[in-house]
Amino acid sequence: MPSLTEFLCDLDLEGNIVGVTKFCVHPTHLRKRKVIVGGTKTLHIDKVKSLRPDLVIANKEENTKEMIEAIEQVCPVFVSDISTLEDSYQTFVKIGKILDRDSQVAEIITRLNQSLSTPLFSGQRVGYLIWKGPYMTIGGDTYISSMLTTLGLTNAYGHLDRYPQVSIVDLQSSSLDYLFLSSEPYPFKQEHRDELARHLPKTQILLVDGEVFSWYGTRLLKIGDYFDRLHSALT
Repeated sequence: MPSLTEFLCDLDLEGNIVGVTKFCVHPTHLRKRKVIVGGTKTLHIDKVKSLRPDLVIANKEENTKEMIEAIEQVCPVFVSDISTLEDSYQTFVKIGKILDRDSQVAEIITRLNQSLSTPLFSGQRVGYLIWKGPYMTIGGDTYISSMLTTLGLTNAYGHLDRYPQVSIVDLQSSSLDYLFLSSEPYPFKQEHRDELARHLPKTQILLVDGEVFSWYGTRLLKIGDYFDRLHSALT
């Protein structure tokens, strides 16, 4: 789980990590120093077993039930289940307790609360696209939606679940103030923005950093004034 891998490193536990996924790109050097055990959906159980871990940290959304059950035959598994910012805080506390990092976790949560204490927007309607071919957005039961709400935005598709498909017609009829095109998992580029702008002339369309909106943990403490710059770009 890439965001939790970074979180572990920021708890001064990098030396304890023996295996990571190919998506664990922060810290940037980590994949060169640790065994890559596959992807979030393509884990190599034999590699995990050979590392003889004391604990595997998994995620309900990113990892399959079958995968988790297989790992449980090797060692204990902590399964995170995060759909809101508050869920992420509760997960941090649980991990901190397991790994004897309670005080560091408490400090991180305090800093996160301080950085997100004041909403920057006032209810503007936003669509957030994560995929093209077909276009897919985020429903109200996702962590990304929780982040949008924290910023003071209204997820135009918050009444839907998970990651629904949307058409150009759907986008046109949703009265969007803003449309965010994420850098991941689909790498939206300027050409995609230009294409959508032709269909949505009254909507402000912006390319956004997907890690900022979807990576929970200490990533949010490393983005500087990103949200302020986002707000300035749209107002």
